[in-house]
Amino acid sequence: MIHEKGNISVQTENIFPIIKKWLYSEKDIFIRELVSNSADAISKMKKLVSIGEATVDENNRYRIDVVTDKDKKIIKVIDNGIGMTADEVKKYINQIAFSGALDFIEKYRDRTDDSQIIGHFGLGFYSAFMVADKVQIDTLSYQPGAEAVRWISKGGMDYEMESSDRTERGTTVTLYLSDDSAEYADEHTMREILLKYFSFLPIELYLNATGAKAGKDGSEEKPAPLNDTEPLWLKKPGDCTEQEYKDFYKKVFNDFNDPLFWIHLNMDYPFNLKGILYFPKIKHEFETFEGQIKLYYNQVFVADNIREVIPEFLMLLKGTIDCPDLPLNVSRSFLQNDGYVKKLSSHITKKVSDKLISLYENERENYNKYWDDINPFVKYGCMREEKFYDRVKDIIIFKTTKGDYVTLKDYLQRNAEKHRDVVFYVTDEKQQSQYIRLFEEQGMEAVLLPSLIDTHFIQFLEFKNRNVKFNRIDAEISDSMKNDAGKDNGNWEQVFEKMFRDALGNEKLKLKVENLKTSNIPGMILLSEHSRRMREMSRMFGGGPDAENLFPAEETLVINRGNSLIQKLYELRDREDRQDDVKMICRHIYDLAVMSHRQLEPAAMSEFIERSNLLLQKIAGKQSN
Repeated sequence: MIHEKGNISVQTENIFPIIKKWLYSEKDIFIRELVSNSADAISKMKKLVSIGEATVDENNRYRIDVVTDKDKKIIKVIDNGIGMTADEVKKYINQIAFSGALDFIEKYRDRTDDSQIIGHFGLGFYSAFMVADKVQIDTLSYQPGAEAVRWISKGGMDYEMESSDRTERGTTVTLYLSDDSAEYADEHTMREILLKYFSFLPIELYLNATGAKAGKDGSEEKPAPLNDTEPLWLKKPGDCTEQEYKDFYKKVFNDFNDPLFWIHLNMDYPFNLKGILYFPKIKHEFETFEGQIKLYYNQVFVADNIREVIPEFLMLLKGTIDCPDLPLNVSRSFLQNDGYVKKLSSHITKKVSDKLISLYENERENYNKYWDDINPFVKYGCMREEKFYDRVKDIIIFKTTKGDYVTLKDYLQRNAEKHRDVVFYVTDEKQQSQYIRLFEEQGMEAVLLPSLIDTHFIQFLEFKNRNVKFNRIDAEISDSMKNDAGKDNGNWEQVFEKMFRDALGNEKLKLKVENLKTSNIPGMILLSEHSRRMREMSRMFGGGPDAENLFPAEETLVINRGNSLIQKLYELRDREDRQDDVKMICRHIYDLAVMSHRQLEPAAMSEFIERSNLLLQKIAGKQSN
C-alpha cells in the first residue's frame, strides 16, 4: 500500500524551465504537452517490446483517449503506454524538469532511436497547471507485479501519493479545470485543439470515444480516430499519386483550388527530414504573402512559419515539414538558432531551387504557365537569399508584349540592335497601351512587370547586372523610333515650348520635339525613370502627400513633328486670328498625351470634356458651311 505526502523538488539548475511554463505562446499548448507525453509513453513501450524487454497481449492496440466533461470541468488524457512505478513518479514528476525521455534514451542508448522519443515528461506535464487547479495521475507500470500509483497536486509545491485503482497498464492524467479555463472541457473546443496539434500523430487518438455504436445495418461501428497516423509525407515520392498530393493539400490547408506543383522532401541523411512543399495558385497579388509552412516534430504540430528553420521567402508557399532532429527548447515552440538549423534551412532552399530548375529545363511550357503565380515567390527569394539567386538567376523569365516568355539574356540579345543593355517594361497594359502600340509598330517589345514587388526587383537586377538599365516604356524614346535621330529641329522646340506654355499657363513645362516614325500621334508624355521610382518608393514607405513635393514628377511633353496636326499648328504660329484655336488645340493635345500616360485630375477631365464638345461644335459648324 502506497501513501506519501511531500514537497515537489525543484533542482536549482532547472528553475528556469519552471518559469518558462508561464511563457508558452498559446495557452492550449497544455494539451499538446500531455498528449505528447502519452505518445512518448507508448513509443517507449513499443521499443521495449521490440527489443524483448517487455511483452504485450497479441490483441493489444495502442491508443490515446481524451475525455471531456463540460459539466464537471474535467479533462482526462489516457494512454496504454509504459506507465510508471511509484519510484518513477517520484523521479519524473516530483523532481520538476528531470526528463523521463532523456533518462530512457540513456539507458537504452545502444538499442533505440532517440528521434522517436518526443517529450520531456517532467516539464511538459506541469503545463497542466496553466489551466487546472488540481491535477491527478493514475498510472500502472508495465513491469510485472507493479502497483498502481495515484499522484495528486493542487498546484502548489505539495503533492500526495497513494495507491490507485487503475488495473490496466498506462497512465491517466485528470485535470480539474479552473473557472477561467473551463472552455477546454467543451468537446468542440477540444476537438479543434487536437486536430490542430495531432492530425498526424503516429498513434491513434480518440476524443470521448465511449465504445462501439450501432451502424445503419445493425452492425457495430467502432469510433474513428481523429488523426491520420500515416501522413502522405511519410510515403516515398514514387509511391504517391498526383491525386493524393492534391487531396492532401486540400485537406491540410482547406483550399478548394489545386496546387500548381509540389516538392516532396524525403531524406534520412544528412538530415532526418520529411515533408511536402506546395506552390499554390494565387488568386490575387496580396495573397502571395499569406503562405503557411507547418512544422512538425515526429508528426506532432509545433508551429506555423518558424523562420529559424524555414527561409523567410519560403513562407510564401504552403507545406508541411517534419524534422525530428530539430533542437527544440523546453516549450517545443521555438528553435535554437544553431549551425544545424542553418544547414537545414540551406538544404531546403537547395531542394526548392533544384525543383524550379528541373521544371525550367524539362517542362518549359508548364514552367511558363506557372510563372504568373510563382514569379513573386522567385523574385522575393532572390532578393532575400543570395544562394537562391545564384542558383535560379538563369531561369528567371519575363513575359513580353509579344506574349512569349524570355530570360533577361534572351531579351537583351534579341533587342540589341534597337536598344543595347536597356530593358523596357510595362506596368499597366491598359494605361500604357499607346506606348505599347508605338513599340509594336517599330517591331520592338517590352516585358510585363505589373506586380508591386517588381519595383524592388528591377533595382535588385540592376545592382546584380551593372551594365543593364530598366526603363518603363514611357520613360524615353528609342532612336529606332525616330525618322531622323539626332537631326536638328530648327526653331521648332522654341516655337512649341512658347506655344504650349502660353496655352497651359505652365512656365515649368519641359518640351521636346521629335520626328517619330509613327505619324498618328501628335504628342506623348515621358516620365523620368528616376523621379518616378523615387516617388513610388516614398509612397511605399509611408511618404504620403509630401512625396509629391520631395520628388516632383519630371514629365516631358514630346511633340511629334511628323504628325499633320503638329505641322498645322506650326503653320498657324503667327496667325493672330487663330490664336484662340491654337491654344485650345495645344491644351487638347496635352490632355490626350496625359490620358495615355495616367488619369486626368477631376477638374482637368471636366475641362477636357467641355473642350471636346466645343471642338466638335466647331467642326460641325464648318462642315455645314
